[in-house]
Amino acid sequence: MSRFFVKNILFVIAVNILVKPIWGLFIDRVVQNRLPSADYGTYSALLAVSVIFQTFLDFGISSYNSRTIAQNPDKLPVLFPAMLSARLVLIAVYMSLAFIYGYTIGYRGWELSLMIGVLCIQAINSLVSFIRTNIAALHRFKTEGILSITDRLLMIIICGFLLIYPPTARLFSIQWFVIAQIVCYFIAATIGYLILRRLGNVRLRFSFNGREIYKIVRQSFPYALLIFLMSVYNRADVMIMERICTDGKDQAGIWQAAFRLLDQVNMFGLMFATILLPMFGRMLSQKQDVQHIIKLCVNMLLPISFMVAIAGIFFSNDIMHLLYHTGKLYQAPTMSVKYSNVFAILIASFPSWCLMYIYSTLLTANGSLKTLNIIAFAGVILNLSLNFILIPLHKAEGAAVTSFITQTSLAFAFMVFASRIFRLPFNLKWILAHLGYLIIILSIGYGVVSFMGKVQWGIQLVTFGIISMALMFVFRFVSVNSFYQLLNRRMNPDEA
Repeated sequence: MSRFFVKNILFVIAVNILVKPIWGLFIDRVVQNRLPSADYGTYSALLAVSVIFQTFLDFGISSYNSRTIAQNPDKLPVLFPAMLSARLVLIAVYMSLAFIYGYTIGYRGWELSLMIGVLCIQAINSLVSFIRTNIAALHRFKTEGILSITDRLLMIIICGFLLIYPPTARLFSIQWFVIAQIVCYFIAATIGYLILRRLGNVRLRFSFNGREIYKIVRQSFPYALLIFLMSVYNRADVMIMERICTDGKDQAGIWQAAFRLLDQVNMFGLMFATILLPMFGRMLSQKQDVQHIIKLCVNMLLPISFMVAIAGIFFSNDIMHLLYHTGKLYQAPTMSVKYSNVFAILIASFPSWCLMYIYSTLLTANGSLKTLNIIAFAGVILNLSLNFILIPLHKAEGAAVTSFITQTSLAFAFMVFASRIFRLPFNLKWILAHLGYLIIILSIGYGVVSFMGKVQWGIQLVTFGIISMALMFVFRFVSVNSFYQLLNRRMNPDEA
């Protein structure tokens, strides 16, 4: 199973590295730099609203469906029509509730039109995600990985043309950006369905049986509650900033600029979670030990997350200046400092995100929804309390501090409860190895910045990265020989 996991995760990482950073850094970032800060700030706030209401959009169906199909692949042709029908009903509920909320809190005119577009993006994206969970549940991870980049690849082509071609570049607006995303997600959903039809023998038919839809929604409710709680503590900060700060739209833009980079590196953890959920589900249903997979994931993700976080902290000002120095908001007095401070604080939470992706996914695959929801509810209370205290005082920087404290606390909680439920051994030597690695590369980062201060910052960053990567092998978190064996030995039949 380890060989199967490593082969697939390396493939998924490779295809995502080729596409998603291009979207985030060369399309989404360029759009923010070109458009008025208020326009993009409004888009960011509306995006946060749409994410929080995703509870009604997904209602836990994706997680429930992935776990069910992974354990019983033969159920897919029968379950798919009912799941799809339930999702279409939820899309209608989602768009209605989110629109009403937007109108109630004061959005009017072009803002409401933009909100409808953003809601359509999320609705169609949810269909893509639903199709992807079915493909992943069949353990066709490479196919799912290719589908996961299809929408972004299409957006790079379409938005790239609109941003480069002079006649359209001059007229480019936030509305164009939203419409382009709707078109690309729709194409990706169509392609995904055609792939799933071939792999799972499903047909595009609907089953609007009230009793059947109610049964699915009832069984998915614990997953839906978890998604809602996670959405609140992950996205409420932008909404609060946009509503209570006098320069709320600008603050939302600063936050989005920094969070965009965290979101890009977070794709690594998300890729692990996408593969781990159906894999853990099948392993647990077959009473297999998951300890070796957990250790493998932590050894792959945590040292890299430490390295990325420390690099982000030490080089935050240089990175943000490189990416946003042409932005209209960035050029305002004192704003460059806010950009770098918010990014440094947010990127420091990256290791916590990675640990959450591993341990919360394990708890989800086990069906430990009560435990997950209690932890998530505590996270919401902590996050909202700190946001309402820190945002009025420190705005985007206060929200970043809140996010760091929230994510770190939740990561620790997920680790503790997962260890108790699965009786994972307390390996002090393993824990100290990771802490030792963190302390050493933190010292190296400080040393590189201090003693190479006159050297171009890009060379400093590369030097730090090379030393940190080499130390991963010294600490034996990864081994060239073991990876070679994993990738070249034949996979056992029971690993598929």
